[in-house]
Amino acid sequence: MPPTQREDAAIASGDATLRGDLVIPERARGVVLFAHGSGSGRRSPRNRYVAELLQSRGLGTLLLDLLMEEEERLDAGTGHLRFDIDLLAKRVVSATEWVTSAGEAEGLRVGYFGASTGAAAALQAATCTEICAVVSRGGRPDLALEHLSKVKAPTLLIVGGNDIPVIPLNQRAHDELRCTRELVIVPDAGHLFEESGMLDIVASLAGDWFLRYLSLDEEATHRTAS
Repeated sequence: MPPTQREDAAIASGDATLRGDLVIPERARGVVLFAHGSGSGRRSPRNRYVAELLQSRGLGTLLLDLLMEEEERLDAGTGHLRFDIDLLAKRVVSATEWVTSAGEAEGLRVGYFGASTGAAAALQAATCTEICAVVSRGGRPDLALEHLSKVKAPTLLIVGGNDIPVIPLNQRAHDELRCTRELVIVPDAGHLFEESGMLDIVASLAGDWFLRYLSLDEEATHRTAS
């Protein structure tokens, strides 16, 4: 299938209309839905950079705004919507249904890349969607703690070595997960991985994980708990 790029696509989720940017490279080996959190969105330079590196490895990406513009304005003052994990997870599910019905992504396996509170939304959504892999970058998986034992998709938790408050939260989440899972602590990286070269490390780790579990020629061993 030839490469596809759809910008500002409309994605229905209940009464909300979300916006997303979809890129499917030629001969894509899977598609990764980005679940942003804590005030971030599809235009975040960090998220777009990671998405471009994944695309260069043959993975499609859907960069998604989990909040509408008016909700983002409200949340900028209150901060409450970014922590409404139930709401965000439902929207991740809606986006998953949308991307799997898109002709460009037909037949491709789906993975989630979640950051901050978006990681919790991705993990909660993973309990009720047929996705094949999850990667959390500087995430708050502890916010979905009651759902973690039901996650079946192989899950990679990436945390910065200098992100001291978040490391134990991810360690606890790792212990709660019953699926194939791995926790990687990247030395000298902070919460946002803004240090030189750190996002490249994140993209490399994520790309390896997604290619392992999204490629159609892989055995379906990812359901086996480690």
